Amino acid sequence: MAEPIRNAADLQKQLAEFQETQRQLQLMAAQRQQLSLQVEEIKIAEEELGKTEKGIYRAVGPILIETTKSDAMNDLKNKKDLFEMRVGVLGKQEEKIRPRLDELRASLEKAIREGKAR
Repeated sequence: MAEPIRNAADLQKQLAEFQETQRQLQLMAAQRQQLSLQVEEIKIAEEELGKTEKGIYRAVGPILIETTKSDAMNDLKNKKDLFEMRVGVLGKQEEKIRPRLDELRASLEKAIREGKAR
């Protein structure tokens, strides 16, 4: 629970914590969105790879190297699994941080209401 705001210093401290928590949530949401987009791109690549019978190449640094269809599918699956796991972890972190943000918001709103009533 947020500490009661007793003076301007406490208000500044809670406001700074609120802003930092809000920034963390925004960063996590952006990372989660970027990873979700990468997962979708991998799904499209898997579909296209399933349709082709031609030579398959993968990028290794600045060059392309021929690979087998099964190796390419395994690489895509592993990347997709990793990204999906990271999306899940970020989601759980957001769930843990969001209540603190709501608590700080409520405390700050209460302090503002009380300050205007004085």
